[in-house]
Amino acid sequence: MSNKDSDTAAGWAMETRLVRGGLDRSAHGETSEALFLNSGFVYETAADAEARFKGEQEGFVYSRYGNPTVAMFEERMRLMEGAEACFATGSGMAAVFAALMSQLKTGDRVVASRALFGSCHHILTQILPRFGIESVLVEGTDLNQWADALKPGAAVVFLETPANPTLDLIDLRAVSDLAHAAGARVVVDNVFATPVLQRPMAHGADVVVYSATKHIDGQGRVLGGAVLSSKDFVNNTLMPFLRHTGPALSPFNAWVLLKGLETLTLRVERMCENTGKVAAHLSAQPGVSRVIWPGADDFPQRALRERQMTGGGTLITLEIAGGKQGAFRFLDRLQVIDISNNLGDSKSLVTHPTTTTHRAMSAEDRALIGITDGMLRLSVGLENPEDLKADITQALAGDV
Repeated sequence: MSNKDSDTAAGWAMETRLVRGGLDRSAHGETSEALFLNSGFVYETAADAEARFKGEQEGFVYSRYGNPTVAMFEERMRLMEGAEACFATGSGMAAVFAALMSQLKTGDRVVASRALFGSCHHILTQILPRFGIESVLVEGTDLNQWADALKPGAAVVFLETPANPTLDLIDLRAVSDLAHAAGARVVVDNVFATPVLQRPMAHGADVVVYSATKHIDGQGRVLGGAVLSSKDFVNNTLMPFLRHTGPALSPFNAWVLLKGLETLTLRVERMCENTGKVAAHLSAQPGVSRVIWPGADDFPQRALRERQMTGGGTLITLEIAGGKQGAFRFLDRLQVIDISNNLGDSKSLVTHPTTTTHRAMSAEDRALIGITDGMLRLSVGLENPEDLKADITQALAGDV
């Protein structure tokens, strides 16, 4: 099929879209997506070049603007999310920054949830204020705080759900309704849930961003990001910003990510199954004072999770007794699970947020969102869960 068959693809199930969506075969009829490692394109005539730059003729002009392999990735992402349009970026943080800065100007207000990935927190609290953009942080689970912060109006609302690393959930429909009433556009970082488990636009969000580096690649190979929204936002707001600032996704990375998408549902479903088993095991271990997993029966926001997500996710947050010393002792004893700040990988990975992903935040800011020195974020992979449970048991031995 080609991109011209997108109406047909829209009727396919998720699994079929992830294998065949956006496939645009060349004249050679290749089975796998073609990899176009070129930076530029040629034209038959000078008039053709002029027409293509003016947007009057279909075709590519420069791989910073668009590329056949990248376009296939964008179309597959669009179909998966159920969005009108997608633009791919070189990393997840490039996607977040572009989704925000492409639509903000001096004097604007952003209202965001306080529980955010460290780099997102830095953009909101350190970078945007340099441009005269006000950022207001609220407790994401408190709708009254959202309502109060949005009373003066806002240009953008930004949030993560589940949040990194506390796994707090935010009511997307309620916050979107409040934001729209205040004149704000809602931007959601959906990296933890993935589109397999949560589709923010179905709950009122306007823009969805991903770090494709995580579950979409899923094997620790390449960086990538994506921004999904309406055609109007992508074509008239986002695209001019990205084309002229240059955080383009490389064709090779797009090709790798296309292959990752083919198995996304299979991996996420198995990882969620493994995560449930590992979370239950952790909850029964001496030396583990707290286990947070949205799929657990006793998860405080279970009703919201069931309404908003189709699964509990692949991340567990846990508290190790003994603070930083206890957490480090546990990490250093692990033999199967790797210490890494990445997530969504086929390999199980664990990190200590205080000293890695959220290190740049002040101790006060970390305390406000509940990050403690004994907290760990565990991304559960595709290993046999019995091996993961055994690894956890031996790493905890002697810590009680």
